Amino acid sequence: QVQLVESGGGLVQPGGSLRLSCAASGNILSINVMGWYRQAPGKQRELVASITSGGNTNYRESVKGRFTISRDNAKNSVYLQMNSLKAEDTAVYSCNADGRRWPLGTTFTSWGQGTQVTVSS
Repeated sequence: QVQLVESGGGLVQPGGSLRLSCAASGNILSINVMGWYRQAPGKQRELVASITSGGNTNYRESVKGRFTISRDNAKNSVYLQMNSLKAEDTAVYSCNADGRRWPLGTTFTSWGQGTQVTVSS
């Protein structure tokens, strides 16, 4: 099994910053893509940003220039630095990882439990 644990959510004023962290553990052979998704009340889950093991990144248009995704392959961890936060960024943020497990290289897709980010004055 592969588990993902997130941290770093909370309440912040508009214009503020937060940094989310997500660490993967378990019988991990390799992780290809790690990403952050979010789901606001009454809305569908959407991809915020993703990053490959080689460092290639992808962002949804509304967060470009404000959010930065990074990862530490040695720690099987991914981070999301969120700056200039807006009320519309309020959502539950979840991390996701796609990779392969020991011992047979079986593919996996795992999700974290989610962390609440609230942007409000």
